[in-house]
Amino acid sequence: MNSELVLAPREESIREDGMLFVRTDGILETMVKAPLILAGLIIVAVVMPLQTSFSSTRTLELVIYSDGSTHVSTQIDVDPLEPDFELDLFGKSIDNFVAVGDAGFLLSEEIIENKAIIDTFGSSSIIIDYDIHDLISKEGRVWTFSFDSPSDYTVLMPKNSVIVGISGLPNNMEIIDEQTKLDLTAGLSEINYIFGTPINPTNSNESSFNYVNVAVIVSTIIAAAIGGVLILKRKQKSLPSIIPIESISEKQIETKSIDTETIFSFRPEMREDDKEIIKFISNNGGQALESELRKRFLQPRTTMWRAVKRLERLGVIEIDKKDLQNLVKLKKDLEEEK
Repeated sequence: MNSELVLAPREESIREDGMLFVRTDGILETMVKAPLILAGLIIVAVVMPLQTSFSSTRTLELVIYSDGSTHVSTQIDVDPLEPDFELDLFGKSIDNFVAVGDAGFLLSEEIIENKAIIDTFGSSSIIIDYDIHDLISKEGRVWTFSFDSPSDYTVLMPKNSVIVGISGLPNNMEIIDEQTKLDLTAGLSEINYIFGTPINPTNSNESSFNYVNVAVIVSTIIAAAIGGVLILKRKQKSLPSIIPIESISEKQIETKSIDTETIFSFRPEMREDDKEIIKFISNNGGQALESELRKRFLQPRTTMWRAVKRLERLGVIEIDKKDLQNLVKLKKDLEEEK
């Protein structure tokens, strides 16, 4: 007896039993692909945030100025595949912001409150410099530097400053050109400091007294010489010669009013490169165009503009506009401010 196997259609079994059967065609292929798809989704979820937030601070250096501002200089490694990089600044009062790519080119940026959006242009490393006015506060004679750093950093204190309190021990401390340099760790740090008097105030006063005496004696001699020449010239006949003599006297008086030694004694914490700029302006009659300064010191526009603004904050120069250019002039009322 030959038995015949008859397969019931799937539709009939569904109707008879009332059960739902899932089609199993290609189930093995689906089981193999599912883990791959899941792994791909996990990789995408992990990698995408890394691409937008990848950055690493290589160096972070802070310089505190005597006027309460702080210069921030940092080098950050960024993702060269990302067209923009968003940087959190350490405050909202930002001046002289400059970003330079690893090829030495200036990068364009947009600052919105305490964030800077920088066009990387394929740079893998960016050097950023800016001045900030949000890290220093003052109460009485005591200045307070408060900073919550995301990484280890160095801070250079202003000249003639004395640290009277610090929240934690620094990793290292050294004196560089009469300025204290501290190596600090990441996190919140607070430094309290005051400005001390010079080491030898008596000698300093004697020195300034000698300068005044010399200036008075020289001025008296010059005035006597000019008076004698004037009398001789008048006796002879040459009235027109009086004009150059008067102009020489005015020039000498102007030179005395913008004496560099007076400026340096007024701001002893001034940087050496800034002193060279002051000397050049003084020798140029007390004023110079910003373009002349750039040619003299071979500095790019942004670097020289930072130096000029720094000197303006110190109160030793003033900036005027002349034919759409910046005219930098030495201030003549330093003694009154002092």
